[in-house]
Amino acid sequence: MTLELWPAIDLRGGQCVRLVRGMFSAETIYGDPIEQAETFVAAGARRLHVVDLDAAREGGSPNRGVVLAIAKRAGVPVQAGGGVRDEDGAAALIDGGVARVVVGTLAVEQPELLARIAGRWPGQVMVGLDHRLVAGPKGPGRHVVAVRGWVAQADLELSVALARLGGMDLAGVVVTDIDRDGTGNGPDLEGLKEVLAATPLPVVASGGVATTADLSALCGLRGGGRCLAGAIVGKALLQGAFSIKAAEAACAR
Repeated sequence: MTLELWPAIDLRGGQCVRLVRGMFSAETIYGDPIEQAETFVAAGARRLHVVDLDAAREGGSPNRGVVLAIAKRAGVPVQAGGGVRDEDGAAALIDGGVARVVVGTLAVEQPELLARIAGRWPGQVMVGLDHRLVAGPKGPGRHVVAVRGWVAQADLELSVALARLGGMDLAGVVVTDIDRDGTGNGPDLEGLKEVLAATPLPVVASGGVATTADLSALCGLRGGGRCLAGAIVGKALLQGAFSIKAAEAACAR
């Protein structure tokens, strides 16, 4: 089994952008997102991960037209999320050609609605669990889930959030380490091992990948006798740190 590579396109104000640790003040603009999607696919990308950052933080669907245009024109499966807070939002994406929809805040705040959406589109719903390390009075701290575009913190630990997903017909879970996202500091391998051991769902890792060696490490990672299903890579590909072809080679087990 090969680790699935998901080149990432984040949308803000209709542009393809990358942030550092989710901070809008640390933004780099990479231009037209549809052109970027076509560039990735022409370079060999087999799938794409698209996030509407404006919708994630503010709600609504400010970049939905761009998301659907990418899904229509890319010619590869697209998983998309950001601001999907109700069943109609999920339907608009899936009916518009998105292969898998990613829900985060909804999954944390409305678990009953998540179960209904997962039942309506079995195997097409991913849960996005974005987390950061919160220091405690003693010990190493807790990995706590963030919501609403990472500007709010749920009173929910990552391990508990994973446990709540049992029994749902989900496509898997996207786990993003906010402290590493956009930094190029490498993925949290030990934390991902714990995630793999904590859930039977397919796990897609996000945050920190800077080199093909990082991808090889994710490819070989095992936790609880399981391996990762995929890895999301954004900044490193956009900046040309390595090619799609090199990334796919590193993802081959």
